Amino acid sequence: MIAVADQNQPPEADIRRWRRYLADEQAEAAVYRDLAGRRSGEEREILLALADAEGRHEAHWRALLGDRVGAPRKGALRTRVLGLLARRFGSVFVLALAQRAEARSPYDGDADATSAMAADERIHEEVVRGLAARGRQRLSGTFRAAVFGVNDGLVSNLALVLGIGATGVPTATILFTGIAGLLAGALSMGAGEYVSVRSQRELLEASTPNPATRSVLSHLDEAANELTLVYRAQGMTPEDAEVHAREVLRTVAVATGALDVSRLNAAAAPTVDEHEAIGTGAGAAISSFCFFASGALLPVLPYLFGMQGVAAIVVAAVLVGLALLATGAVVGLLSGGPPLKRALRQLVIGLGAAGVTYLLGLLFGTTVA
Repeated sequence: MIAVADQNQPPEADIRRWRRYLADEQAEAAVYRDLAGRRSGEEREILLALADAEGRHEAHWRALLGDRVGAPRKGALRTRVLGLLARRFGSVFVLALAQRAEARSPYDGDADATSAMAADERIHEEVVRGLAARGRQRLSGTFRAAVFGVNDGLVSNLALVLGIGATGVPTATILFTGIAGLLAGALSMGAGEYVSVRSQRELLEASTPNPATRSVLSHLDEAANELTLVYRAQGMTPEDAEVHAREVLRTVAVATGALDVSRLNAAAAPTVDEHEAIGTGAGAAISSFCFFASGALLPVLPYLFGMQGVAAIVVAAVLVGLALLATGAVVGLLSGGPPLKRALRQLVIGLGAAGVTYLLGLLFGTTVA
């Protein structure tokens, strides 16, 4: 007697795919719960809501599998790594990785996933992007200074050391040139970042409404309503400025002194303090000095340990190359972009610049000889 295949039995390939999706949804929900455990207030509620949404997706795959769920499986490697990082750190780096994971959802092209599930994943990407943006803003001031400092130190001092070394000068000259470049560059970066950030903060303060203005609002002539000029200066049309000014004055008339000076701004209040995003001058200066110095130290290390000639050049280039890959990957993670692509871009640009100075040094050395 020949057995007849069950017409309702889905193909084995579909079952494997559904099981993989189920495991991924379970792992992603666990990541969001782990992140929520390190947050409070609104952020915690948002992360728990994301975990609940992943739970709904999990239920969909369970319903399709029925009694074919099988033994529990591990999620994708990237999701398991996310879970490990979430439990250990719970930082903006994990949110940036989660953002990339949501962007790679396969549900758009899968007929077994509902359109609502595919839409959920797109929305989840934007939700996580918003959460990650808060952390990026808090980091942006000192982190920008740190990243620029490290890369400037790596590339500029490697270029300096290779360019001088290619001329054939003694090893001691290369070493002291590298140390001088480290100190000069670190001091210059620190001073430059301090002036830059202080200037940005002063510009912001100059554009912030004067709190003392609140006290005169109740004395304005409603017929003249010069408050409209404030909003027109900020870019509103005369009609919109008129409506907004009358609304503000009506609020003042109802409760004098209760008006927040922020209402003088035509635009909605920013979700993140711009001063916080820029950082402090001292913080940016210290970060720039320390990170430039740490980056600029790597090309000098081979010479500090007594290496010389081609061996020292190769070791310096390798050390700087590894550091460029690391900083590029970190920037990629934080920006939500592909880490490998950012890392390779950083490597090519950095070593390319150093290579040009090395060739110039060879040419100069040959000319002098």
